Amino acid sequence: MPSRITCEVHDESPVTVVRLHGDLDLGTMRTVHDALDGCLASQPDALVVDLTDITVRDRLALSVFAAVARRAAGWPAVPVVLCAPPGEAATWLAQSTACRVVPVRRDCGEATRVANAAAAPRLRARLEPVAEACRRARELVTDACARWNLPETVGPASLVLSELVGNVVRHAGTPMQVTLTLCRPYLHLVVADGSRTSVRTGAGDLRAEGGRGLMLVRETAQRWGSAPAGDGKVVWAILPAN
Repeated sequence: MPSRITCEVHDESPVTVVRLHGDLDLGTMRTVHDALDGCLASQPDALVVDLTDITVRDRLALSVFAAVARRAAGWPAVPVVLCAPPGEAATWLAQSTACRVVPVRRDCGEATRVANAAAAPRLRARLEPVAEACRRARELVTDACARWNLPETVGPASLVLSELVGNVVRHAGTPMQVTLTLCRPYLHLVVADGSRTSVRTGAGDLRAEGGRGLMLVRETAQRWGSAPAGDGKVVWAILPAN
């Protein structure tokens, strides 16, 4: 049975725009959640959700946008902005305490400007699964911290990102996308690879490049985690930006 809602994705770099069409209710909100979650996995600078063509059948279903926005604030540090909610939906969004975490604007143009203004500084790089990738990861941290004036963050961030990259080299063996994002008061580190294999949390070989294990990430980062992303996964960590 086809879904009663569709999600049309437009990659209008650096902002991704998702236009929803159809009925939003408790039965279709999972479709919306999964579509927006998939968009966030590609780590755009911002995400705009256009509600012009939806009919809200159950006001509780609007909570899906608050859930997505809260998730995006932690990883991948992407602002989410809604636009053009029809009639009653606009009133419900304004009245909902949960949905106040998501900005709402009257049209897509205004929402895109707000999203762009809220976007955090990012540094991205594509790395191959080779031993030199860990050294390159440390260089990226040094570059980012110099640009953003974070001298005290260089050491711990280099350690964490080197381990995340090293874990991909040792266990996933796929090319990876590395993203550093400054979202004060934190620095977000994300490594996306092409393997669905769960991250390894053992201590590892202390003599290996980046081989002190993800236990070290757990001890150093404020928070860290992993999530499926497309055909692979992302592993992320958040550190204080000093």
